[in-house]
Amino acid sequence: MAGPQVIISLDPSGRAEECLTEKDTAVVWLRQDLRMGDQPALAAAARTHKRLVPLYIWAPDDDGEWAPGAASRWWLHDSLKSLRESLEVAGSGLILRKGEALPSLLDVLKLSNASAVYWNVLYEPAARKRDEKIIRTLKKYGVEVCSFNGSLLSEPASILNKSGTPYLVYGAYWKRFLAEQIGTPLPEVRKLPPLPASSKHLRSLTLADLALKPKSSWDSGFTETWRVGEDAALKKLVSFCGGNIGDYAASRDVPGCEGTSRLSPHLHFGEISPRQVWAAARQHRGAGASTYCKQLVWREFSFYLLHHHPRIATEPLRLEFKDFPWKGTASQLKAWQRGRTGYPIVDAGMRELWHTGWMHNRVRMIVASFLVKDLRIHWLKGAKWFWDTLVDANLANNTQGWQWTSGCGADASPFFRVFNPVLQGKKFDPNGVYVRRWVPEIARLPTSKIHAPWESGINLDYPKPIVDHGSARFAALKAYDDIKRIKRGGPR
Repeated sequence: MAGPQVIISLDPSGRAEECLTEKDTAVVWLRQDLRMGDQPALAAAARTHKRLVPLYIWAPDDDGEWAPGAASRWWLHDSLKSLRESLEVAGSGLILRKGEALPSLLDVLKLSNASAVYWNVLYEPAARKRDEKIIRTLKKYGVEVCSFNGSLLSEPASILNKSGTPYLVYGAYWKRFLAEQIGTPLPEVRKLPPLPASSKHLRSLTLADLALKPKSSWDSGFTETWRVGEDAALKKLVSFCGGNIGDYAASRDVPGCEGTSRLSPHLHFGEISPRQVWAAARQHRGAGASTYCKQLVWREFSFYLLHHHPRIATEPLRLEFKDFPWKGTASQLKAWQRGRTGYPIVDAGMRELWHTGWMHNRVRMIVASFLVKDLRIHWLKGAKWFWDTLVDANLANNTQGWQWTSGCGADASPFFRVFNPVLQGKKFDPNGVYVRRWVPEIARLPTSKIHAPWESGINLDYPKPIVDHGSARFAALKAYDDIKRIKRGGPR
C-alpha cells in the first residue's frame, strides 16, 4: 500500500479538489450512505480512480452500547440488498465484511492494493472516536483518506453564536442556519469503475452471513409497512412533495392520517440525503413546506447537540436531572413497552411501534411523557427501547427527543409540561381513528369514551389505567420541585 498523505475534506458541496489526483485503486467505505444519488464520497472516488472497491463492514461492536437494534438490523439487510443491486447495474459490486472495522479495512486495502479510502463522515461519538483511530493508522501506512459530509446539511462545527460557543436554543440556531449555503445535490452515479482484478481474493460475505434478519416472524408487520432502498425513498419524497407537504403544518400532529413524509428511516440509512429532501421541499411555498424544512433542521440541531455535547447519549444535558428520583417498576415498564397501560393513545403508539418499527412523532412525545412523568421511569430506558424497536433509530434524534420531552435537554419542553394522555388523545385523535386501528379491543366504544374506556361502564378485554394521571402528575411535579430546591441549596 502506498500514498503520500491523509487528506480530510469536509466541504459540504461534496467537492474535495485536493483529493483529485490520479490514482489506481480506492476503497469506498459505505456506512450510513447507502445510495447512488448525492453521494459525495462515491462520486469523488469514481471521478478519480481507475478501479473502486465499494465496501460495507458490519461492525456492531464498534458502536458499544449503541450497536444497531433489531429493527435497524432488519432495515439494513434490505437496504444493503438494494444498494448492491444498484452498484452492480453501475458496473461494480459490494464487498461485505463482518467484524471490527479497522482490521477489516486494512485487509481489504492490502488485498486490493488500494492507495486511498473514501467515506462520508459519521457524527456519533463512538464512530468519531473510531474514525480518528483509523485515520492515524492509515497515515502510518501512507493511505490517503478523503472524507465528505454526506449526511447533514451543514457541519456542526461551523455554526456558533456571537460568543463563539454552540447554540442551545433551536430558534436561535434556526435563524443562524438560514445563513448557511446549502449545496446543490450531486447527480446520481450511474457508471462506476470495475472492481480490481484482485477482487476474487477479497472474500465478500453474503448478506445472510451478516445475520441481520430475525429468526422469528415478529417483523411481518415491517414487511407489510415498508419498501426499503433508494428508489423507495425517492418515490416517497416525490409523493410527499406532490401532495401532503402543503397540509403538513396542520396534519403533521394527527396520527390518524398520512400527514408526514415517513422519510426518517431512509434518511437514517442514507438512502436519501438531507440535501435532496431540502432541495425538493424548498421548491414549495406556504406554511406546510416551511414547517417541514424546520423539522428537517431540527434533525440537524440534534446532531449538532450530540457533536458538541457527546455525553448526552447517556447523561442529561441539564446535570441537575442526575438527581431526579426515578421510581417506576419493571412491571410498569413492561406494560408500557407492550401497549398495556390502559391509556389508549399511549397503547396505540406502542403497538404501532411494535408492529411497524415506527411511531407518529406526536405520539412519540405522548408516550415519552407518560413513561418519564406519569411512571417516573428513567428516560434512558425509554430511549433504549426505541433504539431497539425503531427502524429510524439514530442516536442524535433519539437522544434529543427523549431529553426534550423529559425537560433535561437543550431547548427542552419544561418538565412541568405533563401531557394528559386523555386530553392529548381527544385533541389529536378526536374521532378515535388511530386508537381504533391499534387498540381493536375498544374499537366499538363511542367516540366520547374511546380515550377513557374505563368510563364506559362496559366490560372490556382491556386493562384499567396502571396509574392515575392526576396523582402521578402531582408526584412528578413534587419530585421536580425537590431537585430544584436541592440545586438552590435548600433542605432535602
